Amino acid sequence: MGKLAVRALRAVLAVVLAGTAFVQAGMVWALVSGSDPEDGSVPLTALRVITILGMMSAQVALVCVWRLVAMVRRGTVFSHAAFRYVDILIGAIVAASLVWFAVTIVNAPGQRDDPGVSVIMAGIGVAILGVALMVLVLRMLLAQAVARDVEAARMQTELDEVI
Repeated sequence: MGKLAVRALRAVLAVVLAGTAFVQAGMVWALVSGSDPEDGSVPLTALRVITILGMMSAQVALVCVWRLVAMVRRGTVFSHAAFRYVDILIGAIVAASLVWFAVTIVNAPGQRDDPGVSVIMAGIGVAILGVALMVLVLRMLLAQAVARDVEAARMQTELDEVI
């Protein structure tokens, strides 16, 4: 990965992390202050709590990607240490899909006249789970690469002994 790509990705990650922290702070403030009372049409308190949890899962994913980019830059991504971040990333994506399903459930009673919205929202939750499965496949590729790297190191050691 080039220096420009790493810097650009880190800039994007930092902006998104700051944005999610800003949204979380706003949601926490709205919960604590009670500044806009619910009129009963939408369960705002539940949606605020769900939003806070969703932002937390996004932040965890962002931090894991940041750490993985650092490992790529150092050339240490093909190691067993990378699995920890990939596993946490998969968990954060699954958590995000569960949060999205919670939003769908909270929103569903208001969509009785048009249930298609709830179906579309559920489809988005399934798509988020699909992203977790794609990252799982990439984890398997990482496992194969690490295994090959270990095997290559073992063979190099044997070759050094012979020479």
